[in-house]
Amino acid sequence: MQKMTRIDLITELKSAKSVGITGHIRPDGDCVGSTMALYLYIKKNLPEIDTHIYLEKPPAIYDCIKDIDRVEDASLCDREFDVFIVADVTVTGDRTGEAGKLIDKSKKVINIDHHITNKDGSGDVNYVIPEASSACELVYDCFEEELIDVEIAKALYIGVIHDTGVLQYSNVSKKTLELAGKLITYGFDFSKLIDETFYQKTFLQTKLLGKVLSECVLFLDGRVSAGHLTFEDMQANHATSEDMDGIVNQLRFVKGADVAVFMYGISEGTYKASLRSSTDDVDVSKVCALFGGGGHKRAAGVTIDGTFEEIMTKLVNEIEKQYA
Repeated sequence: MQKMTRIDLITELKSAKSVGITGHIRPDGDCVGSTMALYLYIKKNLPEIDTHIYLEKPPAIYDCIKDIDRVEDASLCDREFDVFIVADVTVTGDRTGEAGKLIDKSKKVINIDHHITNKDGSGDVNYVIPEASSACELVYDCFEEELIDVEIAKALYIGVIHDTGVLQYSNVSKKTLELAGKLITYGFDFSKLIDETFYQKTFLQTKLLGKVLSECVLFLDGRVSAGHLTFEDMQANHATSEDMDGIVNQLRFVKGADVAVFMYGISEGTYKASLRSSTDDVDVSKVCALFGGGGHKRAAGVTIDGTFEEIMTKLVNEIEKQYA
């Protein structure tokens, strides 16, 4: 296992005839942006390599990314790759979903990630910087600037804005802002991109957000705001994980709340929970790690069994300990 301060992607792939790329299950903007940027970069600059990208079907808001229709279903593939690139997630565990079997067969695995729970990396070659704003920020480091085009820049920009809340979160650094500035010089309509991929919501998303906000509750004297949708709510509205996008961020805006929790039922008695923190007092990645999840200090998630009340009791108990 080798941890790098930077990966020169062209060098790492110089003898490869085949390359696979993947990210995590339920891909978000940074996952989609980083993996698609890798795919576009390799296809443009190393066209002789047989390159494939495997993800669960990305949300429709990312249809603006060139060649997004080239994303494949890993469950339909069974082959050995010379190199497999895993972005925005650890190589080990089940977070890569069906692509895990392809990773295991590959001759070399490159891991590019920014999650603190994967601080040393888990590939043969690793570029993992937990302080980075996004996987896209790190993927950019692996590219030769003169080999980037407008479509690659657009994919990277989407990842950066989604993992930083449009450059608002505490993970934004001087480097992040400089990168955003560089990317928009490639000439895409960045304002429209932000509106269409980050702010705009479908009618169903708007209705579900309204339900969550109207029924949200406070814990720890108002320091924790929380909302949820049951599995029955999800079924009744024919809602998917894609429709949950952005809800936890709205719970962050409750005045006086340092921590926001949003969860939705993925099956009877099981919830997917997302946590956000706006204070240095609470590291939500540590809270989620206690229950098998993980993420970043200010943004993390976990899949957990129980009722909303039972789960919140567990989470609030651990959050309260960090305030002590």
